[in-house]
Amino acid sequence: MKIKYLGHSSFLIEGQTPTGENVRLVTDPYNPDSVGFKYPSVSADIITSSHEGHGDHDWYEGVSGIDGKKPVIINTPGEYEAHGLSILGLKSYHDDKKGAERGLNTIYTYDFNVAKVAHLGDIGHLPNSSILEALNDTEILFIPVGGKYTIGPKRAMEIIEGIEPLIVIPMHYKTKKHSETFEELSTLDDFLKEVGEKANPIKELKIKSKTDLPPELTFITLEN
Repeated sequence: MKIKYLGHSSFLIEGQTPTGENVRLVTDPYNPDSVGFKYPSVSADIITSSHEGHGDHDWYEGVSGIDGKKPVIINTPGEYEAHGLSILGLKSYHDDKKGAERGLNTIYTYDFNVAKVAHLGDIGHLPNSSILEALNDTEILFIPVGGKYTIGPKRAMEIIEGIEPLIVIPMHYKTKKHSETFEELSTLDDFLKEVGEKANPIKELKIKSKTDLPPELTFITLEN
């Protein structure tokens, strides 16, 4: 499995399914006009969007298909199987008022052969017990940490403690590249200070087998 950070809440995950199929999946592709910087050139078999209707999470036209086939698009809660990959979408909210302010959010889990991966999308609240139960065997967790529009550093850590993943990869935080729309977000350093870690970014996370997974919670920062 290979994981690359494409910026904001978008990742490229390349890996094998439990049935041995190779699959490329992109999460939350963003419109450059929404975030203020260019979206990388990328192709995929599958696209998931946590927040349909928000340009910083659903720019499907920014992702090309493979071998002349259009990517499968998944943007609502439910159980799915595409290209041999099992995907579960969980209903949640973009705020702590059951969506009254910013609407719905979909959390996704992806069952790759070497790890179960979860992407919390634009979540803006602490997950309830049923969501935590669905996430309790997550090994790699993508979590927003910027606050303002999503959870911030403190709540992110509460959720991490509730899920107990082996690898945590932060996302949706303010960078120098972001437009003024995201000026009030916390930075990556704000989150790392909260959890007592220092930034040591890598270009790509590679995991060949389950034995490559760390034995306990590890924070990984990916370059973008």
